[in-house]
Amino acid sequence: MASQAATVDAGATGTGVSRREFLYYIWGASIALVTLQGAGLLLWFLIPRFREGEFGGTFTIDIAELPEVNASPINFPDGRFWLVNLDSTQPNELMYQAQDESNPIQGVAAIYKVCTHLGCIYSWTPANNRFECPCHGSKYRLDGRRVESPAPRSLDRFLLQAIADDESTVLAEATLDGDFYQPLPLPEGTAFLRVDTGSRKDGPSLPLLCDFQGNCP
Repeated sequence: MASQAATVDAGATGTGVSRREFLYYIWGASIALVTLQGAGLLLWFLIPRFREGEFGGTFTIDIAELPEVNASPINFPDGRFWLVNLDSTQPNELMYQAQDESNPIQGVAAIYKVCTHLGCIYSWTPANNRFECPCHGSKYRLDGRRVESPAPRSLDRFLLQAIADDESTVLAEATLDGDFYQPLPLPEGTAFLRVDTGSRKDGPSLPLLCDFQGNCP
């Protein structure tokens, strides 16, 4: 009996891991691994991805793909940009001239398809005639100027060139106002547009357009 008690006591005070504890550890590690894999797959799905050579390079676009003046923008998901065709001298609900804009806004622009707040992918909302970010509610006019915050600045733009029908001769190139690409008026003979997504300029921090209308939330 004494021998058996000693055996029991030795088993009770031992530092080894029991079979049940071992199975608990394995089960816990498996759950953690599955959770990490799921989180990784979710991030992989949410983060925009592009095939090699698609983003960070140039895109040549036939002039026929350009939207009409002050019409809804055309989406180019491969290059992560929108093309817009602007003329504030022909205002409508999509494009108009604000009180602090002394010069007409005319020409074509390539707008980066990422919100300037926290980098979400925004979209064009036809019902409201503006770009809207689903993450935190930032809103932008057709040309990318901020309508509502929390975006800290207007949408960024890419370098845009007007190209002749030989697909190589550059007829005109977007100019800079400060450090921001301006819309490019297309010269006669333009057959293609070239967007250089490797050359991006941050949008300026202009007053919110909703301030002028007195309807900011």
